[in-house]
Amino acid sequence: MTKTISSNPLRLLPLLASMVAITPLAIDMYLPAMPTIAKDLSSSNSAIQISLSLYLAGYALGMLIFGPMADRIGRRKVAISGLIGFIICSVLLANTNQEQNFLALRFTQAVFGSGATVVVAGIIRDLYGEHTSKGMSYVSMIMMIAPLIAPAIGSLILEISLWQTIFYTLASYALLILVLVIWKLPQSVPSKSNRNWLSEFFNNYRLVFSTRKSLVNISCSMLCSFAFFCYITAISFVYIEYFKVSESQFSILFGVNVMALMLANIVNTRMVVKKGAKTMLRVGATIAVISATTLFIFTKLELGLYYTVAILFPIIGGISLIAVNADAMILMQFPQQTGTATAVIGTLRFGSGAFAGVLLGLLYDGTPMNLAILMFAALFSVAIAQLFSPKVNT
Repeated sequence: MTKTISSNPLRLLPLLASMVAITPLAIDMYLPAMPTIAKDLSSSNSAIQISLSLYLAGYALGMLIFGPMADRIGRRKVAISGLIGFIICSVLLANTNQEQNFLALRFTQAVFGSGATVVVAGIIRDLYGEHTSKGMSYVSMIMMIAPLIAPAIGSLILEISLWQTIFYTLASYALLILVLVIWKLPQSVPSKSNRNWLSEFFNNYRLVFSTRKSLVNISCSMLCSFAFFCYITAISFVYIEYFKVSESQFSILFGVNVMALMLANIVNTRMVVKKGAKTMLRVGATIAVISATTLFIFTKLELGLYYTVAILFPIIGGISLIAVNADAMILMQFPQQTGTATAVIGTLRFGSGAFAGVLLGLLYDGTPMNLAILMFAALFSVAIAQLFSPKVNT
C-alpha cells in the first residue's frame, strides 16, 4: 500500500534533516583523519585531500542522475537505493588499503549519498505546499547540528580507535536512516509520462531552465551559495592567520555565525507565511548587500577582528534568507519535477563552491580583501537579479 503524507509534517522533519545531514557528516567527519589515512595508504596528503573534491564532484553528478529518477520512479525508491549504495561504499572504504581504491570509493559513495538527499526538498514541498520555505527553514535548523559536531566526532573516534571506524560509523548511521526511511518515509506519485526515461530526463531539465522566473531564482540560489562557500573557504585564514586567534577562539567565532544561520531560519519560519518567500528573499538580499558593503569598507580601513565578526553575522543571516526562499520558490514552480529542480540547485551550489576556492586564490593578497570583494560581488548580483524578477510574491 502506498504511504501517504503525514497530517503532522513536524513528525517527518527530524528524519528529513537526518537524511540531509549525511552529506556534511561524510565530508567533515574524516577531515581530522586525512594525515593518518595518507600515511596508512602510503599516499601523500595532497592526494587524500583530492578525495574531498572528488566527493563534491560525485555528489553533484549523483544529483543530476537521481533527481530526475526520483520524479520518474518515486522518491522512496531512490532514497532507499542511495542509502544502500552509501552503506556498501562506506564499508568498502573502511577496508581499502590502496589510494586509488579510496579515491574511487569516495566518489562513488558521494554519488549514492546524493540519492538519499535529493528527495528531501520534494517531500518538504509535498508537506508544506505554498509554505515550502517554512518547512525548509525547519529542516535547515535541525541539520545544522551535523557540520558543527562532525569534526569533533571524527577527532574523538581517532582518539579511541582507528580511522576506519569513521567509515563504519557512517555506514551505521546510514543503516539507521535506511530503517527509518523504510518505516516512515511516504511514497511520492511517480511520473506517468509516456516518454522514455532518457527523453523525460532531458525534458525535465529543459523545463526547469526554460522560464525567466526560474532562472532568476536559480541565479540567486547559486550566487548566495557562492558567497557562502567563499566564507567557508576563507574564514579559517581570516581568523587564524590574519587576526591571529587561537583554534579554540576560532571555534567560538565560527559558532557565532552558525547562530546567524539558525536565527535567520527561525525568523523565516515566523515571517514567511505572512510576507511570502519573495519578500523574505529581498529582505535577506538587502541585509546581505548592505552588510557586505560594510565588510568591504571595514577591510579597506584595516579595522580589528570584532568589526569583521560583527558584520559577518548579518551577512550570513542574509545569505540564509536568500538561499532558503530562492530554493522554495524554485520547488513551488515545478511540483512534478521537484527532483530535477533539486538536482539543479544542488549541482550549481556545489559547483559554485569549487569555483569560489579558485577565485579566492587568484585574488589573494595576504588580507581578507579577496573575501570582501567576492562576497560583495555575489550578493550585489543577487540584488540585481531581483530587479528582473517577475513581481509575484510566492
